[in-house]
Amino acid sequence: MSFATQEDVFKVIETVISHTFKKHTNCEISSVPFRRISYKEAMEKYGTDKPDLRNPLIIKDVTDCFKNTEFNGFKNKTIQAIVAPKCNEKSRKFFDELTKYVTDEIGGKGLAYVKVEENNTLTAGISKFIQNSEELIKTTGANIGDTIFFIADEKEESQKIAGVLRIELGRKMDLIKKDCFEFCFIVDFPMYELTDDGKIDFNHNPFSMPQGGMDSLINKNPLEILAYQYDLVCNGYEISSGAVRNHDPELMVKAFEIAGYTEEDVKNKFGGLYNAFQYGTPPHAGAAPGLDRIVMLIAGEENLREVIAFPKNKKARDLLMRAPGKVSDEQLKEVHIKLDLDEEK
Repeated sequence: MSFATQEDVFKVIETVISHTFKKHTNCEISSVPFRRISYKEAMEKYGTDKPDLRNPLIIKDVTDCFKNTEFNGFKNKTIQAIVAPKCNEKSRKFFDELTKYVTDEIGGKGLAYVKVEENNTLTAGISKFIQNSEELIKTTGANIGDTIFFIADEKEESQKIAGVLRIELGRKMDLIKKDCFEFCFIVDFPMYELTDDGKIDFNHNPFSMPQGGMDSLINKNPLEILAYQYDLVCNGYEISSGAVRNHDPELMVKAFEIAGYTEEDVKNKFGGLYNAFQYGTPPHAGAAPGLDRIVMLIAGEENLREVIAFPKNKKARDLLMRAPGKVSDEQLKEVHIKLDLDEEK
């Protein structure tokens, strides 16, 4: 939409999505306006930018509770905690299976836990390493009968693993609310991120408008710049993604310059947009809903393959249409494609 703000897009999406799900399901649906959650908050509380809000479990950062710990597994690590309500009565097998899941299936270094007993005393697991049980219980909000699970790793990795553990705990303890669709918009995505080799690169969509415009690009630390990017999430699935687009050629060049591109690079790689912007492009914003994912959710399926007419196999082949297949020289000739060009030319 031209001359549209982020909120304008949200109102349209909310209207269409609410109507669609109400018409085709009998489930409870989030009321409008849908909840807005920043990317930072989503990663801190849910360990993912696609949170399933039907799951009541919340991740807490408890690193400060272990500042002077003697437990080697927690030293110099970011420590995330998840409180599992009324979990103390679970069998030893439950805890062993959960530990195996973390270490063998999702790449965690281990799973620690303590149980909250009468008078807020901590038992089992790593309880002997807890120096201030009162502080830990206050930070996590745990109650008598609850188990506190811990993931320790580098910050991003600890959030990610805790996020997957949160989903598994919710499933194993049957905590996930049924017959409902919980929607939220994830907003305020970082404009940039650091690559593995320490270089600044775009985090999500390089053509999004940076919040604060040119002033942010010139004066802020690139890693602190947020973008007008957003996703609509439902029950742990991203079902729509969009942005306020960068429509200013000077802003575009500056944004790419921060990520290591010259203006000549921008002209060569993104000439279509760059040239169009020279004629004066109106401010615009939008979003692209994923129809197949919406159908999957409404149909109560958990796999896109179940709602796609011609799903591909694991080798990305369509067995019905026998595609992709070999292309004959005659077919290539029809569309003026050559495969034997001299690269030096």
